[in-house]
Amino acid sequence: MGYKFSLVLSREITDEESAILQEVNASPAVFGTDSLPTNAEVTVTKMDFDDTSSPSLAEAIESALEAVKNVPDLSVPGLTVPAQPAGPLDEEPKVVAGEVVTEETAEGIAAEVAADVAEEVAAVLTEEKPAAKATARKAAPKKPSTSTRKPSSRKTADISASD
Repeated sequence: MGYKFSLVLSREITDEESAILQEVNASPAVFGTDSLPTNAEVTVTKMDFDDTSSPSLAEAIESALEAVKNVPDLSVPGLTVPAQPAGPLDEEPKVVAGEVVTEETAEGIAAEVAADVAEEVAAVLTEEKPAAKATARKAAPKKPSTSTRKPSSRKTADISASD
């Protein structure tokens, strides 16, 4: 997988011009027709790239733009770049931690995990469930109090304003 992007050219190109673009650019492009981004009625050529040889997306785009400069009266009014993988592309993935697991080992590990999970589920299903609790009764409404309130035993200070 390489760096993907598209260039929308300013006009339709001829077969000779497409040969020049393919010859000059290191990455092959797929040519198609599109409309001009600023005027949908104008038909133009679109170049789709999947660059696997450039070390970065920026270099891949620069290479394609340089190739367009080799054709007189041709420019690039549109560039589309979809989401890309982070960083430069490596042919071989690197192991950050741990070890590489073969398919057979992975299948064995998966079988062990499945057996452990099955045992745990069986244990949960066979455990005795606690007896159902008695239904809670509704609290009875409070009866109005018939007793008289006791006077407070606190001492209160008589504060009066003096003139």
